[in-house]
Amino acid sequence: MRGSHDLGGLEGLGSISPEPESSEPVFHAEWEKRIFALTLAVGFLGQWNLDQSRHARERQTPKDYLRHSYYENWCVGLKTLLLEKGLVSQNEFNTGKMMSHVSTSGLSPMQAKDVPTILMQGGSVEMETDKPAGFAPGDRVRVRKEVSSGHTRVPSYLRGRVGEIKRHHGTHVFADRNALGCREAEHLYSIQFSSREIWGDGVESGGAFAVRVDLWEPHLENQ
Repeated sequence: MRGSHDLGGLEGLGSISPEPESSEPVFHAEWEKRIFALTLAVGFLGQWNLDQSRHARERQTPKDYLRHSYYENWCVGLKTLLLEKGLVSQNEFNTGKMMSHVSTSGLSPMQAKDVPTILMQGGSVEMETDKPAGFAPGDRVRVRKEVSSGHTRVPSYLRGRVGEIKRHHGTHVFADRNALGCREAEHLYSIQFSSREIWGDGVESGGAFAVRVDLWEPHLENQ
């Protein structure tokens, strides 16, 4: 199932005319800075993970997702999570005023002085598991056509396509389940696809090329 956010490889959207990186501003408006900062700051309260944050943005109607700008989608996702976790009420959003007391027990807000250090640290998503790897470098695999009814890191243009495993990255947190609040480990692989396998013959003006994508084992099946 293609989500409204999954536009990679989709035909009929017209040409892409990105702004040159040297001239494109990091933020196009002051409010975008505030949404970016607010999303990161509230995220560090530990009430949801990165995949849940992405999934909250993706759960909009296709019409809303596509009409919103990038940071408007961030804002919608943040509002969704704040409401679902009970950190803010709908009445508070409507009035702009704090109407009820929210318990801060167990919450540790980010301090301004700690922001540079925290943002530079990052966090590993490697995770141990007793599951043996089902595939190895050199294996031919097919990407499952139906991988998830919710959040997934599989681009729709790869579903049903055949590629070759080039590298086994070990085991990492599985994004599809993590988006539902279930932290589980699955084997992660780097898989190489030919451009003709993905898009067919005659679509490249400069000849065939290879595409590398990292996918988890539940996304794959034997070819």
